[in-house]
Amino acid sequence: MHGLISIWPAAWSRQARSSATMALATALLLLILWLMAIPLSAAPEPIGNNAQYFAEGTRITVQLTLVAGLAGVGLGVLAALGKVSRVAPLRWVAGVYIWVMRGTPLLVQVLSVYFVLPAVIPALRMSDFTSACVALALNVGAYNAEAIRAGLLAVPKGQIEAARSLGLSRWYTFIDVTFPQAFKISLPPLVNNIVALLKDSSLAYTIGVVELTNIGNRIQAATFQPVPIFITTATIYLLLTTVMTQFSDAVERRFDVEGKLG
Repeated sequence: MHGLISIWPAAWSRQARSSATMALATALLLLILWLMAIPLSAAPEPIGNNAQYFAEGTRITVQLTLVAGLAGVGLGVLAALGKVSRVAPLRWVAGVYIWVMRGTPLLVQVLSVYFVLPAVIPALRMSDFTSACVALALNVGAYNAEAIRAGLLAVPKGQIEAARSLGLSRWYTFIDVTFPQAFKISLPPLVNNIVALLKDSSLAYTIGVVELTNIGNRIQAATFQPVPIFITTATIYLLLTTVMTQFSDAVERRFDVEGKLG
């Protein structure tokens, strides 16, 4: 199933159809965030009279995902470079970071950043939203690091040797030849990690962030009607992940370096 990409004329190139799908998915996401309260307000209680709260919680969820996702890409790049570095201390630091972040539950990481970190270093006390962003970014950054490292290792050595034979320094070879190709190879899993991060952001409710899951819990506690509340919450998550998955699939096709996808 090709999803949104199948609606474009077959005569268009793969890149053109993919770019159009990315633009359409982005527009759909913005429309959802802007207009979500309208259809929800038409639903029966307790959904209709709480439509605005659901809309606000959804916007916070998306904000968490985008902020933590972008920061996680930056952390992933740094950790991947450290992991393949010739400097042993950098490899050790990157390796320990990836090992810890991938080997401990995200919930523990969220609680640690919010409660443990400021207890150890008071100057690092942050708001609930910032703490959630930091914890989510650190977590997804570790997974991004492995994706980027795999991309770096996938670049053909012949191209690196050719660049060096043309007189390019090791630095310019990396900047102009290795990293652009590695990042293009890594981009689909990076985008997929951000889609997964959307669902993982629900753990931010444990430290008081008023995102979608927290809104659902609060309304359920006030109305004692869990079935419609959690069905609505799950439907909103499903809608968001569907749109973001369409964007992710389009990115994968847009940057399909080996031409395996139609």
